[in-house]
Amino acid sequence: MVSATLTQVATFLKPGITTMSIDKMAETFIRDNGGVPSFKGYNGFPSSLCISVNEQIVHGFPSEYELKDGDIISVDCGVYMNGYHGDSAYTFAIGNVKPETLKLLRVTKECLYKGIAQAADGNRVGDISFAIEHYTSVQYGYGVVRELVGHGVGKKLHEDPQVPNYGRRGDGKRLKEGMVLAIEPMINMGTRQINQLPDGWTITTADNKPSAHFEHTTAVRKGKGETLSSFEGIEGAEQANAELFSTHYND
Repeated sequence: MVSATLTQVATFLKPGITTMSIDKMAETFIRDNGGVPSFKGYNGFPSSLCISVNEQIVHGFPSEYELKDGDIISVDCGVYMNGYHGDSAYTFAIGNVKPETLKLLRVTKECLYKGIAQAADGNRVGDISFAIEHYTSVQYGYGVVRELVGHGVGKKLHEDPQVPNYGRRGDGKRLKEGMVLAIEPMINMGTRQINQLPDGWTITTADNKPSAHFEHTTAVRKGKGETLSSFEGIEGAEQANAELFSTHYND
């Protein structure tokens, strides 16, 4: 349901629409399909989606902000259904995004799968953390956010263990088959330092450079993790949107 909702978001995105309209569409879709938005009302959060644009990292409020050509937008979605929560996030490119920003998105998505590969029975949380940090910080020089982490997910939206995106191999809780984790790298183009806006929720990069955020709900399995959420439909819709944008906005 989370993946289906994000796919609907992908088909909906275009310059000129407000982030509030995205949130309203998503809430209707979730409820019409028998789910409940996990985020709405959680510790006072007012919306169904966290929508974070450009230098916003996570926990952004949907608003009357109109998307512009060249923006990137992180959409984080949680759904409660059949007694369990699902949690996934995707950062979308709107129109003609700078190549260096597209590279940030690509590397962040790649590092998510590097982390998932380490979500294996017998490994430790630090193996996931190290894989993400080494790929993004050591190989590419990006800033890895430390104040915000992934987490266990299941009957509650946030469960133990915490899953940082930085760390050392062999550190942390030992992983056991059947555990379910929300693995979610938050990677900044520049500094890893962050600011919090006066709304008490929205987190931004300290240098106002772009940030990317991708997340999968992941089951710990023998050998490597298994993604329970999916980007397949999202990527297909995103590609179709890009082709439509190219035809209508660049001609």
